[in-house]
Amino acid sequence: MQKDRTPALTAQHLSKRYGKTRALSDFSYTFTPGIYGLLGPNGAGKSTLMSLISSTLRPTGGRVQYGGRDVLALGAAYRAVLGVVPQQMPLYDFFTGQEYLEYIAALKGMARRPAAEAARRALESVELADQGGARVGGYSGGMKQRLLLAQALLGDPAVLILDEPTAGLDPRQRIVLRNLITRISENKIVIFATHVVPDIEPIAREVLLLRRGRLIDAGPVARLCRSIEGCVAEEELDPDAFAAVAATGRVVNFQPLGARYRVRYLLQAPDPGHPGAAAPTLEDVYLYHFHDSEKSGAAL
Repeated sequence: MQKDRTPALTAQHLSKRYGKTRALSDFSYTFTPGIYGLLGPNGAGKSTLMSLISSTLRPTGGRVQYGGRDVLALGAAYRAVLGVVPQQMPLYDFFTGQEYLEYIAALKGMARRPAAEAARRALESVELADQGGARVGGYSGGMKQRLLLAQALLGDPAVLILDEPTAGLDPRQRIVLRNLITRISENKIVIFATHVVPDIEPIAREVLLLRRGRLIDAGPVARLCRSIEGCVAEEELDPDAFAAVAATGRVVNFQPLGARYRVRYLLQAPDPGHPGAAAPTLEDVYLYHFHDSEKSGAAL
């Protein structure tokens, strides 16, 4: 497969059932090079979608195509252009970073000498070259997450699937990892699933919103924000008014100000003329669509 021009990755009417539970329903989307944020509450179907895209699950209906060919039929040829950062993956503390990557490269079928060179390049890509000889057990949380990203980069894959890659990191570490992902994303399809909205808002070409196994909206961040214009307010409220707003589950954030509260919240209905009208952010979009998700049933 050509590496200079990354073919499109297309999901066509993907569905997945586990018994009577529908985890994903009629999902269709075309991915071309760029970073795509995948947002949704726990149980929205994100993990199922990524497993289908990575061909570790077979769909109940529909298909995934890469370059116009079914990924299940492509088999090893597709896996060769795929890199995955799962939420959980063993990191063996007794290995050095270089040794760990050489081990993963060997599992991917690389010969010893090419594996060593690929590991070295991957460490450079995630700015760990100076720590390649150190034991993984001594790595910080941020370094371990970068090492997981490095193993996904072995072989220079055209498609990267990242499942919560910034989970458990402090703000500085998240920024470092986010910037690394942006830098290595050129001419790659990067699908980035996260619950941390600020991690994806500044870097995503498009954001996909999943709810109960269905794609409910998708597009550039600016368009998604425009879609809820008139629905966000920020103002000072007295305790009774604040309590009434808080009871709806629509408070984005608030700050006590003596006997009053400075509150950012979603209006019950669009009102562009509201005196406290505020410009929406992606975090507002998330709450707009998912503020009641804890009360409702969810997919896997």
